Amino acid sequence: MQKVIIYSTPTCGYCHVAKDWFKENNIEYEDFDVSQDEKKRNELVEKTGQMAVPVIVIGDETIIGFDKAKLSELLGI
Repeated sequence: MQKVIIYSTPTCGYCHVAKDWFKENNIEYEDFDVSQDEKKRNELVEKTGQMAVPVIVIGDETIIGFDKAKLSELLGI
């Protein structure tokens, strides 16, 4: 399975939905809290040109927001 990374904040509702969805589907992911990690926040802005969360990276694909259909497609669920 491809590596899954999520850039999130503790107060982001869609971030919680995405992480719950990953857990329900037994998908391991690495979570970066961009409200606390300046390096990862800068990385997020560099990748997307914005500060919106969640941003989910799967392989070479970057998804802004919780797009269940796209995530399912990329992860083969």
